[in-house]
Amino acid sequence: MNKDDNIKQVLHSKCVQFTKNRLDTINKTINELQESLTSETKSSAGDKHETGRAMVQLEREKAGKQLAEIQKVNQLLAKISVEKTSRTIGLGSVVYTTKANYYIAISVGELEVDSSNFYAIAANTPIAQLILGKTIGDNIVFREQNFSITNVN
Repeated sequence: MNKDDNIKQVLHSKCVQFTKNRLDTINKTINELQESLTSETKSSAGDKHETGRAMVQLEREKAGKQLAEIQKVNQLLAKISVEKTSRTIGLGSVVYTTKANYYIAISVGELEVDSSNFYAIAANTPIAQLILGKTIGDNIVFREQNFSITNVN
């Protein structure tokens, strides 16, 4: 495994860990809301009781949507092969440019690997849409800044 492959593996692992942490947080929230809903049920009846239950139910629905979203993200990450390399930028590519470095997978933000910074971005972000399908040497203009693709893994 060369250095670029290792960087890709580390970036992918950090994205997986990010989604795992997010999933754990959402599951904890759902469990706490379930407990809260159960205790609200045991509470006395009345307007305050009904309002409390409705608020908990709304939070539970919100957490359920977040859970569905993070499950989609996990499915996307599972499709990415860290062993696959291509000179054409696509999902799972590590892209080096004259301005910044990117890992096209999911939106996590800035990650550091071997003293280098990378931005983990989703394929539907504006910068990813601009560089998808490009290769080494291509020039890009993004937010009125010119930059070149120097390497792709």
